[in-house]
Amino acid sequence: MKSDTFWRYATLAPAVILFVLLTILPLFNLLALSFHDVEWLNREAVWEWVGGRNYAKLPEDTLFNAGILNTIIFAVLAVAFQMVLGFWLALMTTRVTRLRVFYRAVFILPILVPGIIIGAIWKLMYSYDFGVINQAVVLFGGNPVDWLGNPRLALMSVIIVDVWHWTPFCFLLMLASLESLPQDIFEAAEIDGASKGQVLRYIILPLMMPAIIVTFIFRMILAFKVFDEIYLLTGGGPGTSTEVISFTIYRRFFTEDQSGYGSAMSLATIAVIATMIILASRFATKKGPDA
Repeated sequence: MKSDTFWRYATLAPAVILFVLLTILPLFNLLALSFHDVEWLNREAVWEWVGGRNYAKLPEDTLFNAGILNTIIFAVLAVAFQMVLGFWLALMTTRVTRLRVFYRAVFILPILVPGIIIGAIWKLMYSYDFGVINQAVVLFGGNPVDWLGNPRLALMSVIIVDVWHWTPFCFLLMLASLESLPQDIFEAAEIDGASKGQVLRYIILPLMMPAIIVTFIFRMILAFKVFDEIYLLTGGGPGTSTEVISFTIYRRFFTEDQSGYGSAMSLATIAVIATMIILASRFATKKGPDA
């Protein structure tokens, strides 16, 4: 028994050590950095203790406030659309008998495209002068629209790109869950005369709730970390209309060289995201089959 216990811990040790080195230590370093201002003198980092001053500046930072608000709007809208579209596509695909493999391959293509290529393609498509989207608008009698330069449209335009890019992720998880459901339940429902709506409401959704919750949590975490699409499409503009928190932290760290303040902003963001994910998970769990 002692030998079994030793080998159990011995096999877990490398993973624990790697986790500590790559996660816990950087997090503690970030925490320590958030209470300092850092200046580079003679190629050396000089840390100056400032206490909680970096955290005190956060509520007055207009970029930080705009970034938090835009990130929440972006994450909620983008993930909601992706979950609904992913579930609908998975449901439709399971009912298709011909060309099923072809449809699945087409639906997962966007997630295979690198982010920098997606940014370049959609920036060309959104172009005011020669973009294909404005060409379609003009073709149907409308006027060209500045999709990325209009403060009222820029964030939604980026959300559309994110929905196009990440819906396949939701589709794949939903499809895997749908295909793992026991078929005898559907046969019993058909014998009992249940309609498609009743099957969806009382059988499919309750049984898929664990997969839906996991997909939702994964996508919310990734949506809160959005950076590449903002950087490539709008750069946070026009004004602060597409400023997201990841881009704000990038500005503070690398453009303005405010490492201490950027660390405080990072930790505050982690706390906000963790709180929202926990609350959303509990809410989703209450809506599950045991509710």
